Amino acid sequence: MTNNSTDQLSASLEDYLEAIYALSQSEQKVARSRDISEKLDVAKSSVTGALRQLSERGFVNYKPYGYVTLTEKGRFSAKEVVKKHQALKAFFSEILGIDASSAEDAACRAEHALSGEIVGRLIKLDEFLRANKIGSVDLKTLFCQSLKENKGKD
Repeated sequence: MTNNSTDQLSASLEDYLEAIYALSQSEQKVARSRDISEKLDVAKSSVTGALRQLSERGFVNYKPYGYVTLTEKGRFSAKEVVKKHQALKAFFSEILGIDASSAEDAACRAEHALSGEIVGRLIKLDEFLRANKIGSVDLKTLFCQSLKENKGKD
């Protein structure tokens, strides 16, 4: 996302962008209010309010009862949110050994709270752990083994 404070979105609006992006990548290739409502498990009136805000700020093209599409700005922002989400989920599950469901929940919360710089550093840590070895074992594997050996001690 840009650093312009007018472009900063709440966690809720980021979730809407992420949902619209996911729906636009599906078989239907479009997002509709009811699909967004179902995906986020929110009331249709909440979707309408969020879409109006996103439209006013230039993130989506929206007309009541029509399809919702991302603008170039919206697509860029949605991809950034998705990228952070995927990186965090992978870090939590593959590096920290958190179960998939908990990693997904944590990624959903953390993607809004952590800056791009912090997520970028986590990605670099992941790459470092995968690339560096002690003998024939990579550091990621050693860390995961250590977690298993110390399970219940934390």
